[in-house]
Amino acid sequence: MAEVRFITLDPGHFHAALVQKEMYPGVAPTVHVYAPLGPDLLDHLARVTRFNQRAESPTRWDLEVHATPDFMARMLRERPGNAVVLSGRNRGKIDRVQASLDAGLHALVDKPWILEAADLPKLEKALATADERKLVALDIMTERHEVTSELQRELVNDPATFGQLVSGTEAEPGVYMESVHNLMKVVAGAPNIRPAWFFDTDEQGEGLNDIGTHLVDLVQWTLFPEQALDYRTDVRVLHAQRWPTMIAREQFKRVTGQDIPASLAPRVKGDALEYFCNTLCSFVERGTHVTLDVIWDWEAPPGAGDSHFAYYRGTRAKVEVRQGTAEKYRTELYVVPNTPADKAAVLAAVQAKLASVQAAHPGVGVEDRGTELHVIIPDRLRIGHEEHFGQVTRAFLRYVADRSTLPVWERPNMLAKYYVTTEGTALARKAPVQTAPRRAPR
Repeated sequence: MAEVRFITLDPGHFHAALVQKEMYPGVAPTVHVYAPLGPDLLDHLARVTRFNQRAESPTRWDLEVHATPDFMARMLRERPGNAVVLSGRNRGKIDRVQASLDAGLHALVDKPWILEAADLPKLEKALATADERKLVALDIMTERHEVTSELQRELVNDPATFGQLVSGTEAEPGVYMESVHNLMKVVAGAPNIRPAWFFDTDEQGEGLNDIGTHLVDLVQWTLFPEQALDYRTDVRVLHAQRWPTMIAREQFKRVTGQDIPASLAPRVKGDALEYFCNTLCSFVERGTHVTLDVIWDWEAPPGAGDSHFAYYRGTRAKVEVRQGTAEKYRTELYVVPNTPADKAAVLAAVQAKLASVQAAHPGVGVEDRGTELHVIIPDRLRIGHEEHFGQVTRAFLRYVADRSTLPVWERPNMLAKYYVTTEGTALARKAPVQTAPRRAPR
């Protein structure tokens, strides 16, 4: 019998299918899917079917579908596998995680696990249950596997390149991240349909709840590698604000395939949905000021797409990821020396550091662009977002095979991460509605 047998539970988001974009050694090809009968389930089945039917490297998944209103109770009763995959509706997700762990199942779970600060104790209990029962409960943090994030982390932690971290202030933080996503996307010439519940912030969460999870995780993972954080002493949320993206009724129909449902009627202003999906949050983590700006636009300009902008300020240089028009909307990494006098030493340090990581990142190099240094990343290292799910899943499988390899800092840092996202969201709801300025180069 295969060591790992997956169960997919109520797959309401396409991330659940991306776990099955490839086959894995030691994983049974039969996956049991428990969900209510409806469009979320049908979309999931269609995605996995496409993976099985593609011309190049088709997968061989065999899905046993249990479509029933009492899908959760039935899954817990039958337990045909030993690892559950959760990606979909976020409200109540932590209760499903806890029930799965109580049933002795490992859990591979898409973010966010919780939406409200009041649920932090539930998260703490779930992680404690996993520890006590020697189970793996892993948050799917794909952005750690993005090559620009990996190299940014290497350079920020190289004193010869970066110097010491600048703590900054709330107005001029030591770390700034701006993430812009787009609600309307066209894939293969057709709109990428989103479920109507995606636009219910009680169900999906707000901007900081969702995308912000990745950003907080990257900050912690970059600044404090292999270190455990205590949210009670190491983190302080200072300020947060939010503002809506207005979605006209016709736009809503285009992106969901249906009219604005009656459940969202209280959030309709005029003839548009007031969708609170944007959040700016400032916090201090171990003395460093961090500002995150999470933005959902309606649709990207022609040729553009989602974008990520992130900088870390050091006493010798700033290490910065950009994804604007100058980069042709591809993430690129730069090192900007603080003064012309520092440039020669910083360039030499970057060259030395990149030479030391060739085994993990073969072919990376650096070019001198005058006032800044551009890190050259070969195309073969630029693995796409969808492929990152396979990387996370393979890590999960390693931890299941040998739980001692699961980093001890994952549990406390996950609590610190969700402390920021939930406290920041709560703080933003109390503040006046106000749009935050964007800092990313256009």
